[in-house]
Amino acid sequence: MEITWMELLLFVLASFRLTRLFVDDTITEWLRAPFLSYKEHENEDGIVELHLEIKGSGLRAFIGEILSCHWCMGIWSTGLLLAAWEWVPYTEWLLLLLAISGASAIIRVYLDI
Repeated sequence: MEITWMELLLFVLASFRLTRLFVDDTITEWLRAPFLSYKEHENEDGIVELHLEIKGSGLRAFIGEILSCHWCMGIWSTGLLLAAWEWVPYTEWLLLLLAISGASAIIRVYLDI
């Protein structure tokens, strides 16, 4: 498979956005809920901190590990996008949607600094 620089940039941004969608976004909490939970703990200074806990064992824990890790989910997101690009018609629209959304998220963070 040959890929242009523009396609590579689209994949980078799309993979970044899809990864954040699975790992961080509120709208996908329902997807993470069977595999992850958050427990509140008070630190020595009296500040309440949230700690992520992975539920279960075996496959459930494996999925929980993936859904809690940007590095891990990034690999799976990229693989999913590459497979869809190769075998699913009109995937370029999904790539564009995710890439534009990812770029706008990066710009927003940059402007908020």
